[in-house]
Parts: sequence; C-alpha cells; structure tokens
Amino acid sequence: MIPQAFIQDLLNRVDVVEVIDRYVPLKRAGANYKACCPFHHEKTPSFTVSPSKQFYHCFGCGAHGSAIGFLMEYRGLGFIDAVRELAASVGMKMPEAERLDVHPPATEAAELYSVLERATRFYRESLKRSPQAIAYLKRRGLSGEVAARFGIGYAPADWQALAGCFDDYGSIWLEKAGLVLRGEGGRRYDRFRDRIMFPIADYRGRIVGFGGRVLGEGEPKYLNSPETPIFEKGRELYGLFQARSPIRDTGRVLVVEGYMDVVALAQHGIGYACATLGTATTGAQAHQLLRQADQVIFCFDGDEAGRRAAWRALEAMLPHVTDGKEVSFLFLPAGEDPDSLVRRIGGPGFEALLSDAVSLSAYLIEGLAPQGALASDEGRARLLKEAKPLVNRIQAPGLGFLVRRRLAERVGLSLAELEALYRIRPGTEPGKPGARRAARGVGVVSRCRRLIRLILFKPELGLRLEPTLIPASEPDAGFLLQFLDFVKANPTLKGSDIVPMAFLHFDNTQLDQVLSEAARAIEEWGPEFDAEAEFQGVVRGLQEEARRRRLEELGANLERLSLKEQQEYLDLLRQGRMERTAPQGA
Repeated sequence: MIPQAFIQDLLNRVDVVEVIDRYVPLKRAGANYKACCPFHHEKTPSFTVSPSKQFYHCFGCGAHGSAIGFLMEYRGLGFIDAVRELAASVGMKMPEAERLDVHPPATEAAELYSVLERATRFYRESLKRSPQAIAYLKRRGLSGEVAARFGIGYAPADWQALAGCFDDYGSIWLEKAGLVLRGEGGRRYDRFRDRIMFPIADYRGRIVGFGGRVLGEGEPKYLNSPETPIFEKGRELYGLFQARSPIRDTGRVLVVEGYMDVVALAQHGIGYACATLGTATTGAQAHQLLRQADQVIFCFDGDEAGRRAAWRALEAMLPHVTDGKEVSFLFLPAGEDPDSLVRRIGGPGFEALLSDAVSLSAYLIEGLAPQGALASDEGRARLLKEAKPLVNRIQAPGLGFLVRRRLAERVGLSLAELEALYRIRPGTEPGKPGARRAARGVGVVSRCRRLIRLILFKPELGLRLEPTLIPASEPDAGFLLQFLDFVKANPTLKGSDIVPMAFLHFDNTQLDQVLSEAARAIEEWGPEFDAEAEFQGVVRGLQEEARRRRLEELGANLERLSLKEQQEYLDLLRQGRMERTAPQGA
C-alpha cells in the first residue's frame, strides 16, 4: 500500500535515536544509547538504541525494531499512521494519501483487518440500541468506560444483522473473516447472533477476531471466531493490547481463562490481566508473555480442569523462561473464578491473593510428587523418570540448576548423582567457567545464521550467494533462504538501511527473532572486521560439501552416466585433488 522506496527514504531521513528520545530519555553508552525499557518494568537499563544500525533492542524482553516499529509498539499506532507521523516530522508528503484512505486495501490481510474493524464498530453501535445487552453488562458490574476500553459490543439476534453494516453481504471477505457462514442451499447468515461481543486485538491493536458470550442460557456459552489468515488462537491473548501500559507500570502480567475475567479485573483496578482463548497455553503465548513483564502469574480455578490447564501452561513456559523472570501459579477456591471473586472481595483483596501464588519450580516438583508419593523407592524412581524430560526443557542456567538441586533433595540424592543419572554434562551449574555456554549452547551458531549475520553486516554479500548451495537439511536453511529472497529483491539496500527494512518486512514472523539476534551480534563487529574473508570461508565449505554430494550421486551410478556426466565426475575429482594440494592460504 505504501511504496517500499518511500519507506526506505523515510528511514534514511529519520534518526531512531531522536524518535525514541522524544518518549524515552536516552543516555549515551559508548557507541549506542541506553534506557530502561518502555515495554516492560525494569530497574537496570537493558533497552539499547543503535544509531549506526538504526534499530532498538531490549535485552530484557526482546522488543526490537525500527523507528516505525517503535511508534507502532509504544503509541499503539497502525502501520500507515506510524509512517504518516514520521513522514510529517521530516516534511515528507505521503504518497497517494487519498487512495490509502478511500480505496479498499489491496492485500488479503488488510481486507480482513478492514472488515473486522467495521464489524467492531457495528457491534458497538448495536450495543447502544440494546437495553437487554446493556442491562446484562451492568448486572456483571461493568461500567461504560471499561466496556468502551475493550470495545465490547452486541451482535443482534437477526440472522443477517451484518447486512445493515456491509452493502455487499455476499462478499467473500465476510466469510474469510469468520463473520458469516453459508448454510444449506448457499444461504448466508451471521455467525454471531444475540451475543455480547468481545473484540480480540493483536499486539498492535488490530482486530483479528471475536469472542461472543450468549445472552441467556443458550449453547455454546462462548463462541470464538474460527482461525483465519490473520487469527491463530494459539498466538493471541485477549486483553493484552489494553493491558500493555498497566503491565509496564507494575512489571507483572496476570493470565486468566475468560473474557469476563479480564474485564472484571480491569473494572476493579487490575488492568494487567489477559486471557488465553479457550486453548492450552502455547509456546508462542509463553514467549509473548515473558516479553511483556518479568513476573507472569497464571490464575486458574482450583478444580481438576484448572489443574490440568496450569500444568499445560507450565510445560509451555519451561523452554522460554529465562533467569530473572518469575513464573507462578495461583489456584482459586472451589466454585470461584476471577470474575466472581474480584466482585466479591474487590481489587485490593484479589491482589493480596497473588502473594500466595506457587513458583514454577515448586509447582513442577509438587505436581509430579503429591503427598505420600515418595514414601518408597519406586515412587522416587517414578518422580525421577517423569521429571527428566521437563527438567531438560529448562533453558535458563540458574533456574535449571536450582530445580535439579531441589529435585535431588526431594529424592535423597546428591546433585552430582542426579546429574549423572540425567547425563547432564559437568560444569553446568552457575559460576563455573563455560556454564552458560554448556547449558544453552551459546556460541554455537549454525552456518546459515552466520551467513545471515554477515549479509546483515554487508548486504552485497547476499547478492553473490547462490541459494542452490544451501541444502534443505542444513540447520536454519529456511531462514537464510527467506532472507536471501528479500536481499536479492532489494539490491539497492546498503549499510544501515537493511536492518530497519528487514525488521519491517519480516515483522511478527519467526525470522524476525533470528534477525534481532543477528543485529545484536554484529553490533560488536567493528569497521576492521573482515566480513569478506569470513564469508568466503563459509562459502568454500558449502561448495566443498556440494561437490562431495554430487560426487556421491554420480559415483553411485557410474555405469549409467552419460558422456557429459562422466566428464563432470572427472572434473569434480580433479577439483578435489587440486584443492587438497593447493598451498595453505593460496
């Protein structure tokens, strides 16, 4: 929708340091600038801004991006609004501004965002005209202010109520967005009818789906949007966008199970709550939560279902939690949920309960070894067996060491005996040389990630790298090939241009995190770093492996080779002999 050349020119004209310093006071720290992170609560600055690479990164929560990304994250602006604001600050005129505002979006994602935003406005207006829906929210103790903050609305009971909002009710986008269903004979009808509507926003505040709570006693009680190209239940958290500021202020995030839990807590002054969307906590959600705050508290019902949900959340958090982060679990009294309990005891009373939350390490051990389970050798052996895969998933060196020590104490072993049983390499406890590297594999970087770093440092190297050299089996090959496609499609990107442009292009993808790690790594490379020599070394290794693979392929079918293939086979053999006899350094 906005020409890439315009965005590149804009990022060349703005200074990410100046943009961020307007909102977060920065202090020079060597070649970079530092501050306490605006996206999570911290006392020691870990938020770094690089003027040379024109990007920011927080070593605490992982937030990173360009000047455009900062405005979107900090101010909650959409992409176009962030670009427009930055352009105005440097006197640049937005290209074809009228077309951007008037004509329908060009991409599938933009079409879906537009349709869902329009439906949100319709549901909110419909709420104002429904005394029954308003009375329901008032009975649940919600004020108009809180309802407005979360964009709560009402879907009328009519089968085709959305026809009053969309002129083209037959549009394919209504179906793709999950708003309309097709019944027998092709008749279309609204998915959500006679329901309180909770818009689900992504981390940028864009509406990606809905949750609908039925008025009365109908079934299902809650109905969610289906998954779409822009909505994946396992990646989103209801209310997280609205909770960002309270999370920053308190340094904690409270995870509950329902929409009404989130809004009821907000009504009583606990604004740092969010909810999963009716599914078990996923790794993507765990990563997102730990980016937001240093303290994550899961709150579940105390029944069997709540315990199962808590255990699945623990399993999801284990690979993502890092030293310095706290994860804990709060179980409510029987028959209570956060909505009912906070209405009964108030916000301060509910917050007082949070101090009773059980730490992740304690819950891990107690969950595997209930009272009386360790009275026999067989019971202790069962605990050791069930704990091993969970303990091995912990990537945080300090936490892993402390959990192993606690586990050893519970079963009556020494730490050395437990680690020998689990075949954990010695020297992985905190304080020993190489502990962090041994526990997490720090320093071991795949060739593909190394090449990504080199190309990020010197983009012209990517134009010379042949994608055919990268076998599909190579670790991180997919990331490198995606990045190569981007570099080759933008051959004019040079120097500091590539980092912010790559962040924008791969925003909210798996490659985004890989690029963030690469950008951090190359910050330590000075102008004297010989990227060319490093690149040539990696490429020579790939070429030699490609030669050997081809030799093996041809050698397995020598009798059936054509004359051309026979000549290729001889050339490859000759090439290998020449390389082996070449003087070192030639």
